[in-house]
This record gives sequence, structure tokens and C-alpha cells, in this order.
Amino acid sequence: MKMNHRVTKQQDLLDSNGHLSEPGYAYKEIFNYDRKMIKASKWRIKEWDYYCAMSKDYAFSFTVADLGYMALISASLLDFSTGKETKSAKMKLFPFGKLGLPKSANNGDVVFKDKSHDFIFLNRHKDRFIKVKIKNFVDGKDFHADLSFRKYDNDDRMLIATPFKENPTRFYYNQKLNCMNVSGVVSIGDKSYDFVDDKDLGVLDWGRGVWTYKNTWYWGSLSCFVDGKRVGFNIGYGFGDTSRATENMIFYDGKAHKLDEVIFEIDGDNFMNQWKFSSNDNRLKLTMEPLLDRIDNTNLLIIKNFGHQVFGKFNGFLVLDDGKKIEIKDQIGFAEKITNHY
Repeated sequence: MKMNHRVTKQQDLLDSNGHLSEPGYAYKEIFNYDRKMIKASKWRIKEWDYYCAMSKDYAFSFTVADLGYMALISASLLDFSTGKETKSAKMKLFPFGKLGLPKSANNGDVVFKDKSHDFIFLNRHKDRFIKVKIKNFVDGKDFHADLSFRKYDNDDRMLIATPFKENPTRFYYNQKLNCMNVSGVVSIGDKSYDFVDDKDLGVLDWGRGVWTYKNTWYWGSLSCFVDGKRVGFNIGYGFGDTSRATENMIFYDGKAHKLDEVIFEIDGDNFMNQWKFSSNDNRLKLTMEPLLDRIDNTNLLIIKNFGHQVFGKFNGFLVLDDGKKIEIKDQIGFAEKITNHY
């Protein structure tokens, strides 16, 4: 079992040498992030905001990422009935922080506009608003999203600060905000996709960091309702030195319950076969029956990304800190395996 060090003191993320001040996990935003404190080339700094809104029939994801070498602005429709993704992705070379992504997951807006893409992520006291317009998203049809992600001030989240053994100025700083109620509508041409806040939930993946050049990571996420309660999890591994803490947590009615290590079992490269997940503390045991494989094969010489983000139906159980067992039955979430070079 790992030590799983919990950070409780508000402090700067990095010290004067650009090293993580206190590697570990937390349930709230406890670190002050400042990219001026980073002791690495602007080519290496990576910052991103990723939202995913899910219903039982479809999901939408929205990404604004400044990855140093390039910026990525994208939106996707994930249609579970057809098993297909419809996507618009725009890349811009060498942004080097010019997108101005917020230094806090609690405050700050994200704005990107050009002739074809209009992305606005507004962060307000009670809600986060996703307002996205894309011209000619597919077959000459325009894309419009107007969604609200409900923010609960007392909700716990997954926060992790992970170092890399190879280089002390490399770090992975990430927050996952699960189980946010989603409402609103997305339209593509004359077809509308509705979200209702007492049925549909979403997640924010907020990340900042400087990584080593090549990494393979695993991530799984669920946000759903079980007996009227918001239930979810964040599971994953592969980034950096996790000897101080893992990022594995269960969320139940706004409260986090820490897990130790979780292992993903995948049938080789057969990503549409059943996935299995288990924790070494016997508090998570799940399977996922895939519905859709979101494949990324980006190869731009020094920038490469090969991955499978698979959406599917989870079944199994979760066990809370007090021993309460939560049965998971046919709940839609996702899990991924990604290898990148950048």
C-alpha cells in the first residue's frame, strides 16, 4: 500500500528551484500555480481545460489546450447509438502560453476566437458556462453549444501534484471535478441534443505541468446517479513518480473517498473488448463494456499522440471509507490509454 500523502497547507505549487513544494493529493485546490515559477522552457509547459458532458445516449467534449509546441481547440460529439465520433479540431503552432489559460480551476475564464471557432468557458460563482460555436462542423452544418455545469462549493475533487524521478523540474499538476450537473442544449444544424441537470452529469479535467518527453498513461472517469445520489470516480496511473500519492478516488454525494492503487486490464490492442478494473485495497472492482472508441493517431514528427478513449457501460462495485458498498450497474463513463511524445 502506498503512503498516499495528503496535502493540507495552502502553499505555492513550486519552490524557488521549480520543484514541487509538497507532492501529494488533496480534496480542494490547495496549491497556488504560477507559470513564472516553472524552471523549464516555454516549449515544455502544458496547460489544458477539458469538459465532458454525458447523457445515456451521447456525450460532448470540449478542449482548449496550450501544449507549448501547439494549441489544440476541439469539440466532439460521441454518439453511443452509432458508436461514432464527430469532431472538429483546430491546431495552432507555438502558442507558448498566449492562450492565457487560468492559473486556478476555481476562477478565470477561457476564451478562444477565430473565423471558424468561438470557444468560451465562463467560470462564475454557481456555474460554469460552456458557449461554443463552430462553423461548418460537419456537412456544412454549424455547431452551437450552450451548457451549464453546476458548481458546488463544498464538493471534494481529485487534486494531485506528482513529480518525475528523471527531472525534478518536471511535474504533473491535475484537478478532476466530477459529478457536476449539466443542463442546456447542443445543436448541430437543426438537430438538438438536450441535457437535464437531474439526469446528466459531467467532469472537468484541469491540468498544468511540464512532463518528460514520452509517457503512457491510463485514466478512467465516471459521473452518474445511484439511488438519487451523485456517484463517480477518478482512476489512473502512468504519469510520474506516484510513491507519494495516487490519483484514485471515489466520489459520493460530493465527498471524496481515497483509494490506493488501481489496475486497468485491457485485452491487448482490442479496445472494444471488455475492460476490467480493480484496486489493491479491494474497494473497486468494475468491468466496462465498450460502446465507442475515440481513436487519436497524431504524428507530427516531434509531436505524437496515440490513444484510445473508450466510452462504455460500467458494472461492479465501489466501497466508501466507512465500508458502504455502492453497486454500479450499466452506468456510462470512459477509460483511456494514451501514449504521447511531446
